[in-house]
Amino acid sequence: MEAKILVIEDNKDVRENLAELLELSGYHVVTAENGKTGAAKAMELLPDLILCDIMMPELDGFGVLRILSNQPSTMDIPFIFLTAKTDKEDFRRGMGLGADDYITKPYDDVQLLDTIEIRLKKSIRIKNSFDKSGAGLQRFIDEAKAQKEFDRLSENRESRKYHKKDLIYEVGQYPKWLYFVSLGSLKSFQVNDFGKEFTTNIYSQGDFFGYLPLLKGEKYHDSVAALDECELRLIPIEDFTLLLFNNREFSAKFIKMLANQSEETEKLLIEMAYSSVRKRVANALLKFSESKHSTNMSILRDDIASLAGTAKETTIRTLSDFKSEGLISIDDNRIELLKIDKLKNMPQ
Repeated sequence: MEAKILVIEDNKDVRENLAELLELSGYHVVTAENGKTGAAKAMELLPDLILCDIMMPELDGFGVLRILSNQPSTMDIPFIFLTAKTDKEDFRRGMGLGADDYITKPYDDVQLLDTIEIRLKKSIRIKNSFDKSGAGLQRFIDEAKAQKEFDRLSENRESRKYHKKDLIYEVGQYPKWLYFVSLGSLKSFQVNDFGKEFTTNIYSQGDFFGYLPLLKGEKYHDSVAALDECELRLIPIEDFTLLLFNNREFSAKFIKMLANQSEETEKLLIEMAYSSVRKRVANALLKFSESKHSTNMSILRDDIASLAGTAKETTIRTLSDFKSEGLISIDDNRIELLKIDKLKNMPQ
């Protein structure tokens, strides 16, 4: 499929000539005559790459980049300034805002097309390599390391295996690693002053965890334990921070991940505050099923109670009710979800 390029340029002749050059080179081109229109089209059409002038009416190029860099849907789109401004301060400002390249007018056609091709290939390569698997993670980091700014990245990443109930880290410890789940599932939890455990999140294959304390330079505020046999990739702090602060694509993906986790946590807290016990236990079963990628799973009643935010005895009674109603089957520690739609649509 041909790449879609958005050209934001207020000079009609330059805009039309540039569009013609790109179309002849096999690209699908969309144009905008000012920054305000360009930003709106970028958010609507989500192009594969943006070429943008700096000096424009309504909204200049810096303003366009600032807006798009703050939107999760557009922050990782390659952005190239194409301008007659050659001042070093403008260059530093543009690159500081997150521009991928800066080409001055009059530009050489071959140079421009080569730059576009390189930026598109890099974007596609990194997107494809960053999949939710250990191999995908490795390819992404190796790809990042191939760039100049990552020459000093550490080679000391390792993989560790954990058994069911093993602690990965505890409240009060200082972080050393960013964790990536290659296999299995885990829970993060806190214990209140009365010794009651509350599960705060579930992690499964393809998830990162332990990054907020790394970003804030703080001790862990929760503990993480394995729910079953797990394998984790341990990424040194140095690798993580260099990727985060020097690679725009990685930063964009990480911000999206933070937003998703914040949304999940907020949803969990609302459910615990306002949902019935039956609804909370049903949601806990569905969450564990999702993390284990199976409707038939071995799971402790304590873990279900912890995630549902209810007493173990109450959880056991609710599970017994679900079994009587034909929603689940129970065989020792194994629970099979039989009627997933009814569990999902459990009344509040």
